[in-house]
Amino acid sequence: MKRPGSIPFPILRVLEAALLLVSAIFLILHAFHLSADFPNHSPWMDWAKYTDEGWYGDAAIRHFLRGHWYVPGDFNPAAALPIWPLLEAALFRFTGVSLTAARGLTVAIFGLILAASYLLLRRWQNLTAPAGHKPTTTLAPAIAVLLLAVSPFCYVFTRMAILEPLLILLTLLALLAASYAGLQPESLPANHRTRLHQALPILSLGLLLPLMVLTKTTAIFLLPSVAWILWARAEYRLRPFLCLALPPAALAAVTWIAYYAVIVRPHFLDDYHYLFSANAYTGITPATALSVLGDTIADGLWIGNILYPLALLAVFSAFLLRPRLLRNPLIPALLLWAAGYATFLAYHNNLQPRYYLVLAIPLTLLIPVVFSTLWTLTQPNSEPLSALRRLGTASIVAVLAVLTVTDARQTLHYVRTPDYTFTAAAAQIRKIVSSDHTHNPLILSISGSNLSLMTGLPSICDDFGTMDLAVRVKAYHPGWYVAWNQVDDDKMDALTPTYHLQRVAAFPAMDDPERNLLILYRLDPATPGTPPRRHRKPVIPRLLQTSFGQQPSPIQLEH
Repeated sequence: MKRPGSIPFPILRVLEAALLLVSAIFLILHAFHLSADFPNHSPWMDWAKYTDEGWYGDAAIRHFLRGHWYVPGDFNPAAALPIWPLLEAALFRFTGVSLTAARGLTVAIFGLILAASYLLLRRWQNLTAPAGHKPTTTLAPAIAVLLLAVSPFCYVFTRMAILEPLLILLTLLALLAASYAGLQPESLPANHRTRLHQALPILSLGLLLPLMVLTKTTAIFLLPSVAWILWARAEYRLRPFLCLALPPAALAAVTWIAYYAVIVRPHFLDDYHYLFSANAYTGITPATALSVLGDTIADGLWIGNILYPLALLAVFSAFLLRPRLLRNPLIPALLLWAAGYATFLAYHNNLQPRYYLVLAIPLTLLIPVVFSTLWTLTQPNSEPLSALRRLGTASIVAVLAVLTVTDARQTLHYVRTPDYTFTAAAAQIRKIVSSDHTHNPLILSISGSNLSLMTGLPSICDDFGTMDLAVRVKAYHPGWYVAWNQVDDDKMDALTPTYHLQRVAAFPAMDDPERNLLILYRLDPATPGTPPRRHRKPVIPRLLQTSFGQQPSPIQLEH
């Protein structure tokens, strides 16, 4: 029997197709202007746009530019995080080292995120349908995909070749795999087909979990979300849950231990440990816990000034208005995903906008899931409740419409107004360095890996590495130094015993007042007895200022 007030199925299918078509158009727009800067004058001041695209793909970049991925003493994050550079290396084999190719890979991953989100929300309809009943068809999956596709926050960060999009995709796939896990009923005969059907989700999950951790180690904060789906598939019983959870957990542990024992420990243990020591905990204390927690929650507005409050409303609705919502296993799983990563953000206390991308996905998915479930749970026989339902539904639909239009306009603005200041500066640096045959083309810079990705010039990092900078400089003899706005005192102290810095050119780039001038220095042999020139102490950007004892490094590495 058709539910009173429900939308006829043919109309639902047409509306869903229209929503998905708009989503596909915006996904295609993500692929325009791939070499453009991170949008200038945006609300998100994230220093990853200067460094992370090169840092975390450096192993693939170096493999094709130098013939080997490992540079002893320099920053080598691939020792602990090998999955993303392996994917980039597979791509670069066909495209060559290219910023456009790396970002194109991320856009493709975002497309898979949209597809996986749609499939996951379709799956929850099957999981929650009563036995013997056909699952209720809703627009929730298509609405979720549309909200993600038009989001300007997702647009700017899923076009960057960083680790977060891949981590999100693997998490969605792990949730999907867990949703298909189940035990064979004893009453049914076991044959090869049923055993294979039962083993595939477990095997997939056992491989996806270590892939998540080897993509970004903060994935461990997302594992409770996956565990909850297994708990629900075990019908909330301990013994069946252990039967479902232990095999993939054991396979995941064996896979990770094998990687550590065979690859890391014998060859790259110092680089592995360095990634974590450089990314040390920033010092949250009982006295600052409430303020840090408040900042963590408030900074969620980076996700969207309308979307984020709407997501919080969905969270409160799940807990307060309709406790039965939590019986839908996907809702607690998404809540655990968001809560787990928010815990990492508060613990780490380095609230960079890019980290919130991992929160944006579950919070966005919660909106249509929660409100769609509220619609189906409301009893239509009660006239006051029916009127309240219509009013509430109309309000939510209106807010979603305003949200979609507002986000779509902002995203279209970024598509129509690309900037190429960083790309143009990199091209000029390449021209100058390549035309000088008297100096080593090796570049020393905190943005060196990004410059290598954009230009093909070799580089080492001036800030992070297992070898002291002064020792590294003497070991690798760079011919050029690229700084943002100024040369800091510690860099000058490391360079002046060996080199005299000759300023060659400066290029305006990006919009951060602390990093908006890219300066190229030629490193000439130092004249003995020449005193080093001192430079003013760098100013810490206001967005990164915290109380004493909690100030992170200006470029805080991510796990």
